[in-house]
Amino acid sequence: MNRLVIKGGRVVDPASNIDGVYNIYIMGGRVASVKKAETDTSEIVQVSPGLDIIDAEGLLVVPGLIDLHTHLREPGYEYKEDVRTGTMAAAAGGFTTILCMANTNPVNDNGSVTRYILKKAGEGSGVSVLPAGALSMGLQGERLTEFAELKEAGCVAVSDDGMPVANAGLMRRALEYSRVFNMAVITHAEEPVLSTGVMNEGKVATRLGLKGTPNAAEDSMVARDITLCELTGGRLHIAHVSTRGAVELVRMAKKKGLDVTAEATPHHLTLTDEAVAGYDTNAKMNPPLRSKEDTEALIDGISDGTIDSIATDHAPHSTIEKDVEFDKASNGVIGLETAFSVVYGLVKAGRLTLVDAIRAMTVNPARAIGIDRGAIRVGASADIAIVDLNKSRVVRAEALRSKSKNSPWLGKTLDAVVVKTIVGGKTIYGHGESLKK
Repeated sequence: MNRLVIKGGRVVDPASNIDGVYNIYIMGGRVASVKKAETDTSEIVQVSPGLDIIDAEGLLVVPGLIDLHTHLREPGYEYKEDVRTGTMAAAAGGFTTILCMANTNPVNDNGSVTRYILKKAGEGSGVSVLPAGALSMGLQGERLTEFAELKEAGCVAVSDDGMPVANAGLMRRALEYSRVFNMAVITHAEEPVLSTGVMNEGKVATRLGLKGTPNAAEDSMVARDITLCELTGGRLHIAHVSTRGAVELVRMAKKKGLDVTAEATPHHLTLTDEAVAGYDTNAKMNPPLRSKEDTEALIDGISDGTIDSIATDHAPHSTIEKDVEFDKASNGVIGLETAFSVVYGLVKAGRLTLVDAIRAMTVNPARAIGIDRGAIRVGASADIAIVDLNKSRVVRAEALRSKSKNSPWLGKTLDAVVVKTIVGGKTIYGHGESLKK
């Protein structure tokens, strides 16, 4: 039985209302106790020879991060990413659990594909992979998948992410079934007729001569889905919120007591459509980067709890899809390896508290999909990330573990470096070895 102590780090766990210097004792892959750091671990070592000790003095210790929005690309697009490289990237970013989207080839719309993904995950880095099954067969938006089959195979949510569900009747039935099977419906809120641009509609698009997509494309679909959620009493999670209008709609839904949660990405929280200047395809995503006013509304939404989670929408693309004209480039950026650092930039700037940021990347994502993770408490799986807030790094393509390198942060210096990631008491990523006393 493995025995481990993480000694003297600043433990921040919003789920347990902990923020202080603690020792975390781990046995058999689970948290055995959490005690104030004045406890002398040398006494324990004397009676427990072979105990591993990680000296976390001066470091931040948090529950393992949880990402509600990862594209692992396998099966079908392994040249962009596969389960192994995607989970390696996740581990390097401090993520211990990730929810992978269904837009693979074949689409994850049946139990056999789900089981394949889980089998590959078992051969990966050790990060826990939870599949989201497709909402509709083939992501075509015409016929619902068999929710019972997907759940039995291991799916924890359903989503046609990447494709909006234009058929309101289909979305209504999906939300009705979400109650029966207790699975969140994750919606890609985008009105397709309005979403024909390649960036945000506004002054920047006009200056660059690019066709824009208005905020109304998102706002109108968010309003529809919230209305259907109220009608059905279903479980709705709104992916990659990007507009101030959508934030306000979610805020109103929560005031009504509806079962609605939402996420925002690190890039939508910190970048605006000005990043497209120079026609940088690493600033092209869907939904597009919006205005400064939208970014501010998203940050306020995280602060007041309207936006529950921060999710990466990690979307790997090879140079084949990105090193082309802006109009033709694929949407999406990678984000697992930089997410915490980017969000910590908002903490340093005084825009978010550290507790709010960690809550949005740990316990809130867990609650959104109904899993018992995201906390450092006795009996819980010892899924933990250790971060050096005083260390910085330059993001370089050659150092990224993802197969794809389409990051908007390339060449940028980011603070807060993940130094160890632990899943079930086992270090799956880290610089150097555990200290042994």
